[in-house]
Amino acid sequence: MRRKLYGNNIQATCEYCQHGRRSSDNKAVLCPKKGVMPLYHHCRKFVYDPLKRIPYRQPALKEYTQEDFQID
Repeated sequence: MRRKLYGNNIQATCEYCQHGRRSSDNKAVLCPKKGVMPLYHHCRKFVYDPLKRIPYRQPALKEYTQEDFQID
């Protein structure tokens, strides 16, 4: 069985479609196939583009001191 890239639970939305481009106000997607579409809508022409996904920011790491590395 072949696994999908970046997990199996990716929702099909126009926001991540290979065909669409975001509008200037970032509230819609300009699709050459279907015209102006909402961000969270999808159609049968959907093709996932992993480069359009914006990753979540990683949490800040805890700062350590010299005392944390000393053996008592």
